[in-house]
Amino acid sequence: MKSMRVIEVSSLTRRYGEITAVDDISLSVAQGEMFGLIGPNGAGKSTLFKLMLGLIAPSSGEVRLHGVLIDGPEFRTVRRRIGYLPESFVTYDNLTGLEVLRLFADFKQVPRSSCAALLARVGLQEAAGRRVSAYSKGMRQRLGFAQVLLGKPDLIFLDEPTNGLDPQGIHDFYEILRQVQADGATVILTSHILAEIQERVDRLLILQNGRIAAQGTLAQLRTQRIMPSVIEVTLLPERQARVQNELAHIAGVQMTVSGSLARISCSPAEKVAVLELLFAHNGTVQQIAIHEPSLEDLFLGYGGQHVDGN
Repeated sequence: MKSMRVIEVSSLTRRYGEITAVDDISLSVAQGEMFGLIGPNGAGKSTLFKLMLGLIAPSSGEVRLHGVLIDGPEFRTVRRRIGYLPESFVTYDNLTGLEVLRLFADFKQVPRSSCAALLARVGLQEAAGRRVSAYSKGMRQRLGFAQVLLGKPDLIFLDEPTNGLDPQGIHDFYEILRQVQADGATVILTSHILAEIQERVDRLLILQNGRIAAQGTLAQLRTQRIMPSVIEVTLLPERQARVQNELAHIAGVQMTVSGSLARISCSPAEKVAVLELLFAHNGTVQQIAIHEPSLEDLFLGYGGQHVDGN
C-alpha cells in the first residue's frame, strides 16, 4: 500500500544571487512510487535533485527523506539507503568495470561479493574485466546504474538515466527498475524522452522556471489541462460529406479529410457523442483509432519547450 511519505519537500527555494533556480516547491512521494520530474532545460530539475539529496543547501524551506531532515544529524544513516545516478556518470577510466563497482561498494560499505552479479544484471558481465576507457556511452550508463543498485537502496534518484542507451537497453533498464520498485523501493527520475516515461511513472511533476506548473497522474494532468482527443477514421468517400455535416452540429468538433482518412478533433466531453454518431453510420466507418493527448502534448500545453531527448 503506497501511503507512507518517503520524500517530503516543503516550501523549498534555492537562489543563486538574483536567479531563483527553485521557487517555493512543495511535493511528496509515497513509498513504492515511481515519480517523474520533467521540464525544459533550465527549469530547475537538477537543482531540485541536488537539494533533495542534500548536495546543496536550500535558501529556505526543508526536505525530509524517510521523515529525517537532510541537514539533521540522523541523515547520515538515511543516506546509506539512497541510490543516485547523476545525468553524467563520471568514473575512473583506468579501472575495469568490476574494479569501479568494487570501489563504490567500499564507499557504500556493502560487500564486494555482490558486484559481479550486479554487472551481470545490467548486461555488463562480458565487459566486467575491460577498462572503462573502452566502454561506450551506453555501457558507462549501465555501470552507473549498477552502482545505484549497490546495497539494495530503498530510495533511488535517477537524472536522465537512459541517456546513451539503445532501445533494448532502455527496455532492460525499466524492467530492472520495475523489479526494484516491486521490492518496495521508491524511485524519482527525470527524462527528456517523454514518450518513454509516460506509461511507466505513477505520477508526474512538470517544472517551469523553478516552479510547479502541474503535478498528478497522467490522467489527472489530462483533466487539469483540457486538450482535444483525435479520432482517426477511414470513411467511405461517398459518405464523408454527410458525416462531416452531422459532426458540425457538435460544438468544438473539427474534421479534416485526406483521401479516405478523416481526422476528427474533439474535447473529452464530446468524444462519446462523436463515437456514437460514427457508429450509427453502419458500414461507413471501416477503421477507427483514438489518440489521447500524450505527455509531450500536455508538456507543450503547459508552455514547455519541445524536447527531443538530446
